[in-house]
Amino acid sequence: MSKTTRDPSLLQALTPLLFLVAALVCAVNLFEDTAYGPNQVALMLASGVAALVGLRNGIAWNDIQESLVHGVSLAVVPIFILLSVGALIGTWILSGTVPALIVYGMELMHPAYFYPATCLVCGIVALAIGSSWTVAGTLGVALIGVAQGMDMSPAVTAGAVISGAYFGDKMSPVSDTTIIAPAAAGADLFAHIRHLTWTTIPSFAIALVLFTVVGFSTSATPAAGASVGELPQLLQAHFHLGWHLLIPLVVVFGLAVARFPAYPTIMVGALLGGLFAILFQPDLAVALAGNEELSRPVAMFAGAWKAMFDGYQASTGNAAADALLTRGGMASMLNTVWLIVSALGFGAVMERTGLLERLIRSVLVAARSAGSLVATTIATAFGMNVVAADQYMSLVLPGRLFQPEYRRRGLAPQNLSRALEDGATITSPLVPWNSCGAYMAATLGVATLDYLPYAFFNLVGPVIAIAMALAGFKILPLQDPSAPAPAADQPAAS
Repeated sequence: MSKTTRDPSLLQALTPLLFLVAALVCAVNLFEDTAYGPNQVALMLASGVAALVGLRNGIAWNDIQESLVHGVSLAVVPIFILLSVGALIGTWILSGTVPALIVYGMELMHPAYFYPATCLVCGIVALAIGSSWTVAGTLGVALIGVAQGMDMSPAVTAGAVISGAYFGDKMSPVSDTTIIAPAAAGADLFAHIRHLTWTTIPSFAIALVLFTVVGFSTSATPAAGASVGELPQLLQAHFHLGWHLLIPLVVVFGLAVARFPAYPTIMVGALLGGLFAILFQPDLAVALAGNEELSRPVAMFAGAWKAMFDGYQASTGNAAADALLTRGGMASMLNTVWLIVSALGFGAVMERTGLLERLIRSVLVAARSAGSLVATTIATAFGMNVVAADQYMSLVLPGRLFQPEYRRRGLAPQNLSRALEDGATITSPLVPWNSCGAYMAATLGVATLDYLPYAFFNLVGPVIAIAMALAGFKILPLQDPSAPAPAADQPAAS
């Protein structure tokens, strides 16, 4: 016999969110820079508060439990991608692929234009392959190494990588988020992309200018010249380097352009890195295995295997170089997996108990004009990134709930789809417990709050979009208000 459920009040909807904010503040004050552990506990306790509200409103525990299963299931593919990136980083360092990219990158890059060049290159590659995660996990890792070798800021570099990667991802017709946003809003894909250019191109141009200013203001440091002279020699002495070591990178990007799924693509790159380690860095593979009882061929195989699960442990004799190269392995991603699971569990319970929908509907009341409706959509999508911790949910749920209101007001659906991208897609890496923020921090080795001030594109984009909306610029009317809206399919997260 089904139990009668009650709609949540606004106070009930706010209670788990306020509890989470208070718990996160306590975690920061008690544990300072310890990112992993306290935040997960805060998220799980907030999930419990949301569940209690749902139980009070008549929702059965089994329904809440099933929502947890469904919510966490959204993270299965991202978790496998994350683990494969850990394996890829480990084998690419052991094989010499990352060291080769660092050496050649330092030869080609000048500190004055390093940051804008990083942003532009990542943007072009992401536009071609449609995946910010793949760009960050491959090219981004190498560029962080180049930055450290040139005494450039890893935080600014991470901001440049993320800015470029999300610009390309947002504008690419083969990106999953670029496909999901118009589907959730009921818009045509290419009409959506054309409408995106009005906010995205100016934001990216501003980001490039800002990175250029930062680059020229920090290019003339004496330490940079000293490091550039030392690190390439050290890496060349420790690894057998050559252009052939870039083949794994070419293969990964080739598979991505061919639209192979991200998980098998990156896993192929990791396995290829292990093979290259055995072929071209056999002594390092044997040393990493650390078992003198094994025969040399078996030890080489064991070393490549170890790089996949435990990463590479450098012993060059130089502390700075060892810190740069000691990275990777699936094990290095487990704390991030823990954070993603905890955050998605919280978002799932909030959605099942109706608290998310109640929050969204409460802000919709304040949107009186067309411009304020678009601005409200952007703010809501960002808020969903904070509360639901998943960019796909931040695109689909507001898209589904706001679509009738846009149609009622005679606004074209691409207004909604663009607002979803401006509010959800590009802000997702700015939230530490969001799956994208956790991924970028773990992959690039820079804490989310450290790179956040320098993710210029991701910060400027929503501001430009809100300003244009409030000014009434490029808000398109619905061509035929009487025509039925296109079907809004909900693609699976990938």
